[in-house]
Amino acid sequence: NFTEIDPVKCPCGQARRGLAESGNPLCSVHVVEISKNARKHYHKNHIEIYYGLEGSGALEIDDTLQPLAPGKAILIPTGVRHKAVVQDDKPLNILNIVIPPFDPEDEHFD
Repeated sequence: NFTEIDPVKCPCGQARRGLAESGNPLCSVHVVEISKNARKHYHKNHIEIYYGLEGSGALEIDDTLQPLAPGKAILIPTGVRHKAVVQDDKPLNILNIVIPPFDPEDEHFD
């Protein structure tokens, strides 16, 4: 139940990280509230899938903006610099599927 998971700060805003328990080699699933000051970052070992839940905005992938809205999914390969971008100061929430499960040591910044 993601409503019972305490949010933690992340480069995109705040994340509620589920299915992240040890022994799960497949993926973790995060519900992320994107903030206006999201930071561009990349992962050396993770693939991510951002799936729009609420609001609209964009995903900056390297230097290209891809629209992000409810029902849209975007695959982010390893090594690709990215950040979510809030538009019009309205909430932007995504489901983030992280493969393999999230490791905080795999957040890198230029």
